[in-house]
Amino acid sequence: MTNSVLCAVDVSNADVDAKVLEQAVRLADADDAQLDVITVVPDFGKSLVSDFFEENFHEKAESEAGKQLRKLCVATVGDARNQKIRHIVATGSAYSEILHAAELAGTDLIVIGAHKPDIKDFVMGPNAARVARYARCSVFVVR
Repeated sequence: MTNSVLCAVDVSNADVDAKVLEQAVRLADADDAQLDVITVVPDFGKSLVSDFFEENFHEKAESEAGKQLRKLCVATVGDARNQKIRHIVATGSAYSEILHAAELAGTDLIVIGAHKPDIKDFVMGPNAARVARYARCSVFVVR
């Protein structure tokens, strides 16, 4: 039995990730599990290019990501179902933050989308592959 489902989405790719969210909702609802939805913002504050951004850029990026995450959830599952979702905006590398959030929440199942691999993915590995490889819980990959 699943008690907690974590769905990872990229709000900049909402058209594709709506399908991932729909699947996560179905899986969570099947066991009456808590659904958490996470999106990850890159950490520009610690990078070499951070001096090129305005002072509050990162806070604004997090705030906008949170708005886009809620907008995606409402558009995909409706306002009533969205009220029961915990929305998470994390900062850092996507796979690392997804795994960290899953650990903190005691997640039983991570739902994540997989895209068509790019040439760089064969060298570095896509986020979905890393999450599937290192997660301590089951991972459901949506194509």
